[in-house]
Amino acid sequence: MLRCVLCVFALLLSAEPGGSAQIYPLGDEGGLGRQFDGIGGLSGGGATSRLLVNYAEPYRSQILDFLFKPNFGASLHILKVEIGGDAQTTDGTEPSHMHYENDENFFRGYEWWLMKEAKKRNPNITLIGLPWAFPGWVGHGKNWPYDFPDITASYVVNWFLGAKRYHDLDIDYVGIWNERNFDVKYIKVLRNTLDKVGLTGVGIIAADGDWAIANSMISDPDLNDSVEVIGAHYPGTKTSAEALKTQKKLWSSEDYSTFNNEVGGGCWARILNQNYVNGNMTATISWNLVASYYEDLPFGRDGLMTAEEPWSGNYVVESPIWITAHTTQFTQPGWTYLQTVGHLDQGGSYVALTDGEGNLTVVIETMTHDHSVCIRPPLPRFNVTAQKATFQLKGSFASITELQVWQSQFNFKTKQPTFFKKLPPIKLVNGSFSVSLAEDEVYTFTTITTGTKGSFPDPPPSARFPKAYKDDFDVRSPSFSEAPNFADQTGVFEYYTNLSDPGPHVFTLRQVVTERPVTWVADADQTVSVVGDFQWQNLTVTCDVFMEEVQTGGVFIAARVDRGGQSVRNAKGVYFWVFADGTYKVTNDIAGQTVLAEGLSGTRAYHWYTLSITVTGHLASGLLNGYPLWKNAVVLSPKNGWAAIGTKSFELAQFDNFAVVAD
Repeated sequence: MLRCVLCVFALLLSAEPGGSAQIYPLGDEGGLGRQFDGIGGLSGGGATSRLLVNYAEPYRSQILDFLFKPNFGASLHILKVEIGGDAQTTDGTEPSHMHYENDENFFRGYEWWLMKEAKKRNPNITLIGLPWAFPGWVGHGKNWPYDFPDITASYVVNWFLGAKRYHDLDIDYVGIWNERNFDVKYIKVLRNTLDKVGLTGVGIIAADGDWAIANSMISDPDLNDSVEVIGAHYPGTKTSAEALKTQKKLWSSEDYSTFNNEVGGGCWARILNQNYVNGNMTATISWNLVASYYEDLPFGRDGLMTAEEPWSGNYVVESPIWITAHTTQFTQPGWTYLQTVGHLDQGGSYVALTDGEGNLTVVIETMTHDHSVCIRPPLPRFNVTAQKATFQLKGSFASITELQVWQSQFNFKTKQPTFFKKLPPIKLVNGSFSVSLAEDEVYTFTTITTGTKGSFPDPPPSARFPKAYKDDFDVRSPSFSEAPNFADQTGVFEYYTNLSDPGPHVFTLRQVVTERPVTWVADADQTVSVVGDFQWQNLTVTCDVFMEEVQTGGVFIAARVDRGGQSVRNAKGVYFWVFADGTYKVTNDIAGQTVLAEGLSGTRAYHWYTLSITVTGHLASGLLNGYPLWKNAVVLSPKNGWAAIGTKSFELAQFDNFAVVAD
């Protein structure tokens, strides 16, 4: 049987040119191409790693190993994280290190932890920080952060200083918000601010949008000197003549953003090669790193792998992990592309890289159009057919006699894919080898012998969110500032120690954002954090609430919340509100426009109340402190959704003893 398998490999791989194979030279006689800067993943933009931190061991460490451990899984070279800005930035909010102008806390959120875990596994990993949003005080009442560039630059640089002081993290690059525009004055001020505090080694990536900034850089020497990397989002493997003219590093600083099934893996395989072949981009960063957020939020499962069930421990190592490994396990930042890269005669592409010390890695992909469509931009039609290719090593590589071989076959027809499979090494004759390439394959040929397809015992099976769930938030020294499984969609809900309350509410969850943040998506006018199973229909939600705004304050608990992320301001559901002016209201939407019931509640600020809402079929009822306040409100839609807590506006409020029971 083994001999038969080896015969098949021999048909696929050959050291002898033959048939009608197209010959592709791989050499360095005419010099080399651009320096390779790496492949990475993006945590944030926003809250895409929210559920990861809640995994129990050993599963959390296993997920991290698949992402970052060298020669094991994706073995990522780059980690880009969001500098939290207290605002909705796609799938949730991430907390700022400065909620207020006189506030500093460098232990909020989970990005610090994630960067340290990545560094623990790969000390050489490149770290990038990018703010997608800013606390409201940075914008001085405007939804724009650059009217006061000194303030914004100081705010951002403060994060870098805190990273070093409190976490011993040296961040390598800072990105420039906003992907829809850029501010030349701010970029120059940021460069000067970094330099003044000794962060001369931190490079600026601009402008995390398209290539338009290149035009300004060509005409503005100071701007050109301030920017180290031109970064574009979803460039479709293409760059611009102006960007090339700057002679700066060109990166796809956010890419992929595609459902991580096999077509998503095909998208990733195609752009990893063709971002350089077509666009001279020397780094590609996936949004997102790991799909660790509720799948029914926008862009569900658009990560390199999936880890969205901390309550069960289940996670899935998806195909993009192994497609990444085809490059990352056999190259490192600082390697150099050969000039001899390009497209295959019958479709597909190949790249080759060297460390300058005799090692060579060649990555080939033959992804067809329909099996490699990314979420954006639109992909023009092209054809790929089976073919035989011969690669002729020249120059300093002509003496190579053997290459390691790794193969991925998507097998869309049989639906039995194989990913990152090690084949027998191939012997070269006169520096030449041939390969029979089918459609939808990825190959790596390399002198590097350390590649490994890492594995662990299977994680626990997938399971729905528990139907009975409660949290009293009684955590004296929390490892993270957010409560497990709560996904903030507007505002920030943090653990809080209420030293003024000697009673049962010393440890609570507190909403802390008091001013509308500067953001590029539409936050709700109310704050809200969702939790649970999106498929819940019949359920009871109970929570103790505490308003801190006299007369104007208001809080709610909710069931069947049907939207979050960028659509949160349009969320429907059943919302039970009480207000500090002594009234209550039940609405069918977070905006409070569709009123199902209303009346007097006697509630006021600085008192604890217990709210309870029950939704069964088309009817909903509510209790205040255990007594019926309203009942039989008719709810025609939505049919299902998350449980939630929140506030009337950006205001301080506390929550305790949350519980939900679903049928």
